[in-house]
Amino acid sequence: MRILLTGVNGQVGWELQRTLAPLGEVIAADRGLLDLADTASIRRTVAAIAPDLIVNPAAYTAVDKAESEPGLAYAVNADAPGELAQAAAARGIPLVHFSTDYVFDGRQPVAYTEADAPNPLGVYGASKLAGEQAVQRSGSTHLILRTSWVYGLRGRNFLLTMQRLARERDILTVVDDQFGAPTWSRLVAEASALTIARWLDRPDRAAVSGIYHLSCGGRTSWHGFAAAILAQPAATDGKLARLTAIPGCDYPTPAARPLNSQLDCGKLAAVFGVRLPAWESALALCLERNLPQSTT
Repeated sequence: MRILLTGVNGQVGWELQRTLAPLGEVIAADRGLLDLADTASIRRTVAAIAPDLIVNPAAYTAVDKAESEPGLAYAVNADAPGELAQAAAARGIPLVHFSTDYVFDGRQPVAYTEADAPNPLGVYGASKLAGEQAVQRSGSTHLILRTSWVYGLRGRNFLLTMQRLARERDILTVVDDQFGAPTWSRLVAEASALTIARWLDRPDRAAVSGIYHLSCGGRTSWHGFAAAILAQPAATDGKLARLTAIPGCDYPTPAARPLNSQLDCGKLAAVFGVRLPAWESALALCLERNLPQSTT
């Protein structure tokens, strides 16, 4: 099987290159091969590669910058997934697309299920929702995997930012009234590959197509996440900065953030038997991978 994988320099895309390899030949498309802001480039690339499966974790993820660049955000997050999905439908092949908790406004007090109505607060979330809708309209057999608070050991993310700031500052102020489940990009990729393999094996593949939530279990605030990171001194070169909790209103940003980003992942567990561990366990595993190895 030939698998066209987009966004290979992103956190999830980078990990998917490895986890999808047992399923077939992975054609890793970076921006040089596939310009997602150019629909003609998408058509040419899909025709040239002739894939049997398209996996699209690529996205415009600059949440605040999207407020001033809505055209680019919609091109990458809405138009490109729609074009990929139409190409998949025309070829009669399946498509897997990744989305986000930002399609919700975060106002409900409990975890969001796939049946809850989206209501994005900003351009980023609205563009990602438009991408979901474009995939759904395409007629392709598809999976849309929504995840949340993704971090990893490469790129730009909350984990690496906190580790850097802990080395540079004595006091860190972190928002304590926005809640979600931090999710390691490697586990997203591993769970996605397992889900895809089980999906492709099912005779009722089309019947179980649709949206699924995929994130770690549990719930914490950004402040709680930061505290857990800093509780591992070896991950911050032994320096322990002092944390101060602040409300989101004291840290204004161009784009509003959902107060509750927790996703209910029960549907994925029920249909495909896939469930990620609690966010604390995942973080411990991630940090363990990044610690220097003893020579004794």
